[in-house]
Amino acid sequence: MLFPAKRPLPGSPPPALRDPAWSGRIFWTLATLALLWPMLVLTEFKPWLLLEPDALTPALRFLADFVPPKLDGDFLAMVARETWRTVAIATAGLTLALLLAVPLALLSARVLSISALTGRMALLPAVVRQLVRWLLIVLRSVPELIWALVFVRVVGLGPTAGVLAIALTFGGMLGKVYAEILDSGETHGTTSLLRNGSGRLQAFLYALLPQNAAELTSYTVYRWECAIRSSAVLGFVGAGGLGQQMDASMKMFNGSEVATMLLVFMALVWLADKISAWLRKGLA
Repeated sequence: MLFPAKRPLPGSPPPALRDPAWSGRIFWTLATLALLWPMLVLTEFKPWLLLEPDALTPALRFLADFVPPKLDGDFLAMVARETWRTVAIATAGLTLALLLAVPLALLSARVLSISALTGRMALLPAVVRQLVRWLLIVLRSVPELIWALVFVRVVGLGPTAGVLAIALTFGGMLGKVYAEILDSGETHGTTSLLRNGSGRLQAFLYALLPQNAAELTSYTVYRWECAIRSSAVLGFVGAGGLGQQMDASMKMFNGSEVATMLLVFMALVWLADKISAWLRKGLA
């Protein structure tokens, strides 16, 4: 069924023939380009250099070695062993990060402050909360690669340096995001428990955690996926795992071995994504 077009009322202004916000969009687009251009100049961003023969020929030769991936038995056994080591590094590092992040997140979350129920937070809790937030900034501002270089010199080459590096950096990241998730969620149940004499831990376990469990779990699994990728990078500085083997293969320009290990990393990321979806479905 067709409806006749509505006619404008007598005396009403004519409808706008173009987007009224077009001038603002053009202004912000030009402003973004004006800010981006000096950044590109400062970073000497010249992608056309990749098309020069001196750069393109060896790159194409290396990429051609990716096909077919190396699949002989001894090499696959080594890849499986180092893959398990990489997953172990990421999992152990994230576990230590959780032991660090959870208490720091509870201390920095405003929703769990009893003194803030009546308005402004008391001086001592406010100071403690700010100190904890500064600690989280320090932990996550130092890249895990820098921590790995430090720990390699302290504990020597091997997975221990990678585990400690991931624990510190990811502890800062998880603590910050956990606190923001807790503060941005529904706080009525938590506030009611605190006002009726409940402790902070009870309010967290019976109100905050059930309401935010799906989001907290999803972010944690995502960070586990990031930890797997980080453990590969840390292997390039001697922290063990599959990344260290990939570094050796790349130095020998063995593209078939690199291709196999890249396929393994893709499978690990796919697995992490499936685990996250399964956990979210179970908590929904």
